[in-house]
Amino acid sequence: MSVFKALRISASGLTAERLRMDTIANNLANANTTRSAEGGPYRRQVPVFAPILDQSMHGAASPMPSTSHGQGVRVVGVVSDPSPPRLVYDPQHPDANADGYVEMPNVHVVREMVDLITATRAYEANIAALNSAKAMAQRALEIGR
Repeated sequence: MSVFKALRISASGLTAERLRMDTIANNLANANTTRSAEGGPYRRQVPVFAPILDQSMHGAASPMPSTSHGQGVRVVGVVSDPSPPRLVYDPQHPDANADGYVEMPNVHVVREMVDLITATRAYEANIAALNSAKAMAQRALEIGR
């Protein structure tokens, strides 16, 4: 694998994890938002990622199967979590229904914090891989001196 390929893969991971952390921060900021532009409570947002694959063929007559090599990750989109909103009994709330229940966002703070920790660790791992590739490139340049 070339050094530049390793840098591109790590950079795509950094971009994806940054989007994931931004999405989690947005979810946490709206954990108590009972009114949204679409109507109803805020819906938890989840980023969707897909691998970037490099399809290699060994030839039609070759007994070797085709293989795919990872080239990083790409963002497919950000979707709303389909889970239902939480119902909280609060008859004094301005958005309470006739029975006194308020539809709250489907954001669970503990789950979001766990996701934030895993996104942070993945971001740090991508930085470590990027720094290793950079160090290898610098050492390779020193050989030529």
